[in-house]
Amino acid sequence: MTTDYQLVARRLVPTEAHLLCGCLRAAGIAAVVADDQHVQVNFLLAPALGGTRVLVPAPDLAAAREVLAAFERGEFTLPESTDVGPPAE
Repeated sequence: MTTDYQLVARRLVPTEAHLLCGCLRAAGIAAVVADDQHVQVNFLLAPALGGTRVLVPAPDLAAAREVLAAFERGEFTLPESTDVGPPAE
């Protein structure tokens, strides 16, 4: 059985799309990024292409929207006082 993928987000900058995809994957949603390589090769075409797409399986669309809404509200932001380890050398 195959599952159709649905658009959950678009970003002009591919790195932002990959960040959203990572949040969705961390939440257990099988998200994928599409059109990122095309946009990276010719960034001026990004608006014409509609940017980079983040796609999720159709049954997970509602859950994915909830995760992205939480991300936009800043619920995944670490406090400034968070220790993320020693500085890189």
